[in-house]
Amino acid sequence: EVRLVESGGGLVQPGGSLRLSCAVFGFTLLNDDMKWDIKWVRQTPAKAREWLCSIDASDGTTYYDSSVKGRFTLSRDIAKNMVYLQMNNLKTEDSGIYYCATAQEHRGPGTRVTVSS
Repeated sequence: EVRLVESGGGLVQPGGSLRLSCAVFGFTLLNDDMKWDIKWVRQTPAKAREWLCSIDASDGTTYYDSSVKGRFTLSRDIAKNMVYLQMNNLKTEDSGIYYCATAQEHRGPGTRVTVSS
């Protein structure tokens, strides 16, 4: 069974940092099939779900939306079947529910991030 579980959200002040984790079950992160690429998306009341970044299953190449490039870093630990999203210099507009998901839209329940002073 394919399952993803996010963790690490919380309340942080503007300019602060958080590291989100995504534990994956039922498949391996190192995979030639691009359907197992992992992405992080953010959902807010004001916007539809927005794509933030992705990591290729085959070689770990990462891609970022311009709104987070330079502030967010996506990585993975293949042995642990974990994906991490390091978020630095957080802004109030980064607040939302963060989901990790596969290219086939398997996703976890999400973890809430609140950036507020």
